[in-house]
Amino acid sequence: MTPAPEFPPSQPGRIWRFGDDIDTDAMAPGTYMKDGIDVLARHCLEALRPEFPRSVRPGDLVVAGSNFGMGSSREQAPQALRHLGVAAIIAPSFSGLFYRNAINLGLPVMVCAQAAALPDGARATLDLEGARLRLEDGTHIACEPMPDFLRTLLRAGGLVPHLKARMARR
Repeated sequence: MTPAPEFPPSQPGRIWRFGDDIDTDAMAPGTYMKDGIDVLARHCLEALRPEFPRSVRPGDLVVAGSNFGMGSSREQAPQALRHLGVAAIIAPSFSGLFYRNAINLGLPVMVCAQAAALPDGARATLDLEGARLRLEDGTHIACEPMPDFLRTLLRAGGLVPHLKARMARR
């Protein structure tokens, strides 16, 4: 697995724009589910943007419309994005299962009503603590603050690393 991007990311990443109702099948195509995460990630979102899996770089941001992650509950969808090094996903709304799977895997997901104002290809830095994105032109876009306990899980790298650390402290 590709190491997780620096958390929280301090360097700007490229914004990759997607529309509404992006389903988990687009992120983790069923044809490649048996091949493992290395192969699966090479096909993540290629049906929507063929250049995405080849061109996305660690620290980049996925920005989408409403209902991101709809469809099946396959956790390979956020896992493929994390494997590619995506730093966070920003959208006005998420499927509940996708949202929780992403957090559990250590992939930040930010609810942002103004996601449509984020232009494709622009560079931005996520401020998870301040619940905002800062574009290179100095513009700030507010997102919904994430609860402390979810930020704690993300800082640990996800649910399993968080639980392992808690068990080690006992």
